[in-house]
Amino acid sequence: MKTSSSYLKGMIRIGATAVLFAACMAFAAPVGLPPVPIPADNPITPEKVKLGDKLFHDTRFSTTGEVSCATCHDRAKGFADGLPVSEGINKLKGTRNAPTIINAVYLHTQFWDGREPSLESQSAQPFLNPVEMGLKDHEPILKIVRSDPEYSNLFSNAFGKTGDRITMTEVKQALGTFERTLISGNSPFDQYYFKGDKTAMSPAAIRGLEVYVNQGRCVSCHRIEQTQALFTDNRFHMIGVSANQMPKDLDELSAAVQNVKEKGTDIAVLSNPKTSSLGRFAVTGELTDIGAFKTPTLRNIELTAPYMHDGSHKTLEEVVTFYNNGGRLDEADPVPELLSGGIRPLNLTEAQQADLVAFLKALTSPEFAQKKP
Repeated sequence: MKTSSSYLKGMIRIGATAVLFAACMAFAAPVGLPPVPIPADNPITPEKVKLGDKLFHDTRFSTTGEVSCATCHDRAKGFADGLPVSEGINKLKGTRNAPTIINAVYLHTQFWDGREPSLESQSAQPFLNPVEMGLKDHEPILKIVRSDPEYSNLFSNAFGKTGDRITMTEVKQALGTFERTLISGNSPFDQYYFKGDKTAMSPAAIRGLEVYVNQGRCVSCHRIEQTQALFTDNRFHMIGVSANQMPKDLDELSAAVQNVKEKGTDIAVLSNPKTSSLGRFAVTGELTDIGAFKTPTLRNIELTAPYMHDGSHKTLEEVVTFYNNGGRLDEADPVPELLSGGIRPLNLTEAQQADLVAFLKALTSPEFAQKKP
């Protein structure tokens, strides 16, 4: 198969961030990451990436003309937004913290509760959520991209389509393609662990890695493999966050489930804290999924405070304390019910906790290291 010289170089620059791209085949990812999975029906091309970048930053796709995908996924903030829960149109707040979309391509499902299976299907949801971008349907988006001369040229180059031939399928594919290029590895940890550079991490971070793998048991869910580290198991766990907001009895649980049936999962979980606290259960209906949320990646975590699905933990130190206390910020608080089996007190010393935080900060990739908010 023929490949362009730009593909063989394997790199393009969008804005301030270097991103990798491929044309119909896997390519060499940064140190510490596996090859990027690329769907057969949406191969990556530079034209799609350029189009997706523009769509991602276009505020016209909200009812107020002020909110874009980049509002909640800001490049300067590690593609998160720095808020406990995101703000959409008219400063409306939802119930969930905006996760980074860096390396989202490696996640098996999207959103904290995994309600969408792909980057393409995920990309269409925020446009229609009343607390995010507020559109009643996707028609305003199609009207813009079909009539805007710049978009006409970009869609023609990317898909060979203009005018009424442009559909939401192409919009979603372009957005998914752009997000698929936002990959980030090659951190001090990667240089230390995979490249054998024993000077890449500080002594504190090296001690923290030992805690992470052993007594801290962080690696059980935030996995490190022999040749790669996604820092997630792509599974869902109830770790105790928002336990006080969960339904207290069957009546409240039934009301939350009915809320999902009436409004749909996407709208229900962002508009009702009790429904949001159901986690994966709102998607599957399985009792074992009550309060369970997806294991997020830890890469570039230093940049994406506050933490947890509800943004309730302000610092990495708080997160470590929470886990050390077995799913509680204060060890005097009662132990939450329905905890996943691995959530129990770790008995780490203060020095071990500080080393663990140092290790987490060693997961920041060089292209983001100078952009700490």
